[in-house]
Amino acid sequence: MDYEEQLDRAIESSPDIEGSESRFSLPEPNVRQEGNVTVYENFQSTLDTLDREDTHVMKYLQNELGTSANIDERGRLRLTGEFRTSRVREAMEEYADAYVLCSECGLPDTRLETENGAKVLRCEACGARSPAGN
Repeated sequence: MDYEEQLDRAIESSPDIEGSESRFSLPEPNVRQEGNVTVYENFQSTLDTLDREDTHVMKYLQNELGTSANIDERGRLRLTGEFRTSRVREAMEEYADAYVLCSECGLPDTRLETENGAKVLRCEACGARSPAGN
């Protein structure tokens, strides 16, 4: 087997990593108004996709939207005030960029850890460590 054949064989057997980022997509926020409260109906499925703690995501949204919030008994997030779907989606995308997606390889295979009192994002795919929230 010559070099070209070995090269072709190696390329065929290597995994296709192009487009692997597409396996991460946030569910579209399902929000509705209930009086002066915005109810984020599918908050729990968003948490499942992000693989993050509910209180961490809730606190982030509170800071980003400048409001108070709580999680009801059905797992829905209740935000005080009126917020459009587009604003909630934008805040959730910013959260994913800061606390979920690896800054080196762009994959969502990360864990949020605390080192010396600071939050650090550790990527299980490429091994990179970066400060979370940047």
